[in-house]
Amino acid sequence: MTQTISLLARLIDTLAPRSCTMCGGRLTVTEEVMCACCNHRLPRTYYSKLAYDNKLVRLFWGRIPIEKGAAFFFYKAHSDTSRLIYSLKYDKHPEIGETLGRIVAAEFGQDSFFDGITAVIPVPLARQRERERGYNQSEELARGISSATGLPVLEKVLERISFHGSQTQKGRWERNENVEKAFQLIDPSPLNNQHLLLVDDVITSGATLVAAAKELLKATNVKISVLSLGFANNE
Repeated sequence: MTQTISLLARLIDTLAPRSCTMCGGRLTVTEEVMCACCNHRLPRTYYSKLAYDNKLVRLFWGRIPIEKGAAFFFYKAHSDTSRLIYSLKYDKHPEIGETLGRIVAAEFGQDSFFDGITAVIPVPLARQRERERGYNQSEELARGISSATGLPVLEKVLERISFHGSQTQKGRWERNENVEKAFQLIDPSPLNNQHLLLVDDVITSGATLVAAAKELLKATNVKISVLSLGFANNE
């Protein structure tokens, strides 16, 4: 059976070759999203090894109570890593999010990052933005994490009620103001006594996750941890 699947995979790969999202080179049958070379060069943060105290976690200290946090790689605009995020968000490739979610979960799981976490919550998009895109990239990432860890994804407990443009070109204080009242808790009951993993694609100032977490913390006895693909470490 394994040999049959392998032969079928090789045939499909021959007829419809896939390319690396980062360098554009051809992927082998066993590679997903990025080639082995780009995977090796990916600027990993390794924050999952020090999940309770790292630069990402310290970004939230004094703003929300946070348990732990990690990002997969350091993100920089117009870099190879930005191609991963751009393709996920704008090139109609939701499968990139799910695949990267599985990869992140496998690596972070080696450091016991998911121990104690009971559910995953993707940061919601505004309805208009999700209709335009066709999907929520954070939901795709969360599904990949869920498939690798078995943690449930809670998608209908939080909604984004306002959207005032992209955060990309805004300073820290503008980002805070832009998302301060952007989220609304729909149903707190599934969240009570849970340790929630809040998932987003890229963290810059942390303003979006802070706003979302403040709504989630309205439920009873909730703990918050965070995970993202990229961390825009600008210092």
